[in-house]
Amino acid sequence: MTGRSTPHGEVERELAVLLRRARAWSRDVATEVHPDLQPAAYALLARVDELGSVRASDLCSYFGIDKGAISRQVGLLERVGLVIREPDPDDGRAQRVVVTAEGRKRLEHARSGRRRLMHDQLDQWPEEDVATLARLLGRFNRQMNAAVEGDHEGSG
Repeated sequence: MTGRSTPHGEVERELAVLLRRARAWSRDVATEVHPDLQPAAYALLARVDELGSVRASDLCSYFGIDKGAISRQVGLLERVGLVIREPDPDDGRAQRVVVTAEGRKRLEHARSGRRRLMHDQLDQWPEEDVATLARLLGRFNRQMNAAVEGDHEGSG
């Protein structure tokens, strides 16, 4: 057995399909949050919402992109009223990015449709299969994160 006929090849193929769908979802959800948002800005907004408050330098590290790119994305999010910058209480020279009430409302509205679609599909599966999928995806993601982080440590 070679290529796609192997279990490894099938996993690779199915992950590629899932990633394509995730990119399309991100594009759709981004424009639902605000017509001017690109998926990168949506991802940044979602991360800020997840953390509650974050320094731009932490976003640079998380996304692996430079300060200028983060600054442009935060600037866009700020201009359309989805985030604000606040002084960092731990460092008077720094600022933290925070999602506004409007930003949170728009995020939740846009996410709810995607969640509903996913839940509707997973509700057709036995609960045990859903739990198994969650467990195996979690295991795979933790393993991939560890492998990627290990690569970065070795290359620096």
